Amino acid sequence: MSKNSALSEIQNQIMWNRLIAIVEEQAQTLIRTAFSTAAREAGDLSAGVFDTQGRMLAQAVTGTPGHVNAMAASVEFFLDKYPADTMSPGDVYVTNDPWLGTGHLHDFTMVTPTFYQGKAVGLFASTTHVVDVGGIGFGADGRQVYDEGLYLPILPLAKAGKMDEAILEIVRANVREPIQVEGDLYSLTACNEIGCRRLVEMMDEFGLDNLDGLGQYMVQHSHQAMLDEIAKLPKGTYHNSMRVDGYDKPLDLVAALTIADDGIYVDFAGSTGVSNKGINVPITYTQAYASFGVRCLVGPTVPNNAGSLSAVKVTAPEGTILNAPHPCAVAARHITGQMLPDVVMGCLHKAVAGRAPAEGTSCLWNPALMGGHGLVPGEDFADATPFAVGLFHTGGAGARPHKDGLSATAFPSGVRNTPVEINESIAPIVVWKKEYRTDSGGAGEFRGGTGQVMQIASSENAPFAIAATFDRVHHAPRGREGGLDGFTGNVELTSGEVLNNKGTQSIPRNDRLHLEMPGGGGYGDPFQRDAAKVAVDVRDGMVSLSAARDLYGVVLDASGAVDERATDALRNNK
Repeated sequence: MSKNSALSEIQNQIMWNRLIAIVEEQAQTLIRTAFSTAAREAGDLSAGVFDTQGRMLAQAVTGTPGHVNAMAASVEFFLDKYPADTMSPGDVYVTNDPWLGTGHLHDFTMVTPTFYQGKAVGLFASTTHVVDVGGIGFGADGRQVYDEGLYLPILPLAKAGKMDEAILEIVRANVREPIQVEGDLYSLTACNEIGCRRLVEMMDEFGLDNLDGLGQYMVQHSHQAMLDEIAKLPKGTYHNSMRVDGYDKPLDLVAALTIADDGIYVDFAGSTGVSNKGINVPITYTQAYASFGVRCLVGPTVPNNAGSLSAVKVTAPEGTILNAPHPCAVAARHITGQMLPDVVMGCLHKAVAGRAPAEGTSCLWNPALMGGHGLVPGEDFADATPFAVGLFHTGGAGARPHKDGLSATAFPSGVRNTPVEINESIAPIVVWKKEYRTDSGGAGEFRGGTGQVMQIASSENAPFAIAATFDRVHHAPRGREGGLDGFTGNVELTSGEVLNNKGTQSIPRNDRLHLEMPGGGGYGDPFQRDAAKVAVDVRDGMVSLSAARDLYGVVLDASGAVDERATDALRNNK
């Protein structure tokens, strides 16, 4: 390599890192300015920079795979309707179309062109989940997307720096929380604007006229890096399937993963057909989470952009639940779609053992709570405070080949649990209990992540509604390599009534919602777990004394220390 080419390589790497820093500032701006707790507290968002062909060059570290990877495809749809050469400085474009955005109406995607020396040189895009879009509310009860709320096609929200007040008025008139939703639209606009400013500063600093050369360098290097990682894997086709709860009957998610010289191909033929309820998944969301599952195990250190994503091809037959066409209901598409990394990693486990974790809760356990006239089935809401709020929480993740699973941690989505105090400050609710769920993590040499228990009530002693969108209530996260399954979840009232895991239902006055979230599957033989770790688990409330003895073969004395003689005898007699 010549001296000049070496210097060029170094400069490209510096500019690449600079772009990553820019999109991370873009994402942090969204978090700092967001009105809704989904973005501000949970980080349910994405941010990225694209070239004028619509190829994602860099994504923010902050954000979710569903948003980022689906948004990577959505920018091309924006350019199909509004080519870059028709855009002007100060233009901003928006949509929440599930099939052109990130999978359901609650996600708004914003795209802003960056101009340098009078020419469009790139685009910044961002997405976040808003608290409400009208319709029947955030849940799985819809039969068509028309039930699920306000639907904006790809539109210019601002032209030449002036926001379209008519669109904003339509939004305000159709949602239950107009201040929060409009505020989030302005936050999306602001974070893109920050990205545009920083890109112009970078181009000035490095003397760039456009991003064409740098973009090509980033895409080609990332694509080749993925192909190099794929070349290390055994070629062939590997199969896996998973049964999950569905709405009123189980779903089968079926995958065939082919490792070839030119990439990895994932096909979901054989999966269950579309549902009559809102748990269907648009293909872009299927592609987002399936490709993420591959990337977790293959080339995880390769930057995520158009180049690395193009090495993984994901397909599903139209008419299956993983390629649901318009106008299928899709509001709770995440409940189904977030299972796909577990399905894909099950395929890869058959190709290369010792990499894939056990199955986890995977789907989010986000109670969407509502109160107001007509929203609480079979109850008189009277004059209590109307509200709509989404609480972000989850169960345990699956154990890893060499580590325990993460407890009460959202994988694969990566969103954070929202603080109890924040939700109590914006809605008339009280969270009476939030604690780890003992024994819920599957036993194994490496224990599955522990779920959590929550109890929620009205602070005004009023009835309220939950739009339940929970899974893993009837089908447990499976352990791997001898590890035991995690616990299934429970949805009930403290009075004892069992609720459905999906659908809008009432919590009467003087009662509380009681949630027990699933635990992740265990990995490896439980009797091979270090007895001292089991003692710590018992001390911390993750494992009970009886489970320590029965599942792990570990006997503890009255002080909580390992009784080594009794433990050895129990384990040797397994």
